[in-house]
Amino acid sequence: MEKVMGLASENGLVIFSKSSCCMCYAVNMLFQGIGVKPVMYDIDQDPEGREMEKALMKLGGAAAAGPVPAVFIGGKFMGSTNEIMSAHLSGQLVQMLKPFHHSMS
Repeated sequence: MEKVMGLASENGLVIFSKSSCCMCYAVNMLFQGIGVKPVMYDIDQDPEGREMEKALMKLGGAAAAGPVPAVFIGGKFMGSTNEIMSAHLSGQLVQMLKPFHHSMS
């Protein structure tokens, strides 16, 4: 959990992903379409990936469909695909990103 939280707090927008995850790609493209470039961490490429995956599952709770994509904005866990897409459709996502927009693009 320490590694996940440390990496998540280093940048304004962080997505933990797996290199073969199509939903991770979709969420990344959503952010880029908004005009921000997230920092992507492929946990399947990290030697500590299994531990990171377990930590992400704990953050997501029992309702989590899987550990990735796991999106952090300002060091705070925001959720996965459903939460990010819902925030985008309601207009909240752009508002959440405003404080970090200059440092991400």
